[in-house]
Amino acid sequence: MPVILAPDRAPSVQELLADIAEAKTLVDRIEPGLVYAQDTKVLGIGPIGSANEHEISFIVSSKFKDQLQQASACAVIMTADMRAELAKTPDYVQVICGQPYLLYALVARWFDQRRQPPWIPGVHPSAVVHQTASIDKDAVIGPNVVVGAGTVIDQGVMVQANCCIGANCRIGSGSVLYPNVTFYDNVRIGQRGIIHAGVVLGADGFGFAPNPMLGQGAWGKISQLGGVVVGNDVEIGANTTIDRGALEDTVIGNGVKLDNQIMIGHNCHIGDHTAMAACVGIAGSTKIGARCIIGGAAMFSGHLTIADDVQISGGTAITSDIPKAGRFTGVMPAAPHKQWQRNAAVMSQLSELRKRLRELERNVGEIE
Repeated sequence: MPVILAPDRAPSVQELLADIAEAKTLVDRIEPGLVYAQDTKVLGIGPIGSANEHEISFIVSSKFKDQLQQASACAVIMTADMRAELAKTPDYVQVICGQPYLLYALVARWFDQRRQPPWIPGVHPSAVVHQTASIDKDAVIGPNVVVGAGTVIDQGVMVQANCCIGANCRIGSGSVLYPNVTFYDNVRIGQRGIIHAGVVLGADGFGFAPNPMLGQGAWGKISQLGGVVVGNDVEIGANTTIDRGALEDTVIGNGVKLDNQIMIGHNCHIGDHTAMAACVGIAGSTKIGARCIIGGAAMFSGHLTIADDVQISGGTAITSDIPKAGRFTGVMPAAPHKQWQRNAAVMSQLSELRKRLRELERNVGEIE
């Protein structure tokens, strides 16, 4: 079982759904099974094929419908269409819902919030907090945390062990920083942020100018004077880095979801509710619109503008602006190595082949 509650803390199916505010608009009805009723206790949540009599489960695809009749869970979240396909009334409770995957997400969050004892508000004795910092009485500051001058930590924030928060930062209410997060100076995040372990916000952007005074081919560092601004309800995955702006701020919009090991350069703007999978890299001063979906390991050149509602396939390199919504893919398919070499050799000659083709077309036109 991935999540288990002690029996004395376990809710009934009815109590579980009633305690999730959003469930009131998602659940159409709850039907008892032959064995289990709405007051059956639920200790956890599990997949349809392996959930046991103490767990609630869900189904979102008809390819799992063979498992639906034989499921051993005490309750299953499903659509009305799925319920209609059942040959007989099952043993489990049926939670009829138009969006079972969303309801599953809400139930999973409910269990996640309750599987560990609650943290006690306060500042751990080993934390180092600057005298000018402001920490709400309901915030949690864990072991070995450092909080810089002028930083404000709002109500219900949890900063776990070994985090380092620079000067003049602000962490909005209800946000969670997992261990070993680092905020440089002038980083602001909104409410209900989730910042996973190893994240670095506000490091120097990659800015250098040629400086012959330091030697032939030498580079002089350009100081980065901006900050990082992160909106509400943003989640940032483990070891992701977001550089501060050179003069203005790097901006991450509301509801943005970033996977692990993403790199966002200085002065970038990411629009509201855009989602990025792992290992995406975005060079400086690129602006990505709202509600975009970026596949893993996609790469963006600098100073680009990407429209709202754009989808980028994994591994795609974006080197020019995308002015309107659509799906874009630029990945050369894998092939046996020798075949790939031959294909790559042809691609490297495409411009020359194009030139020769145009010459042939002109010659044909002259003959005609």
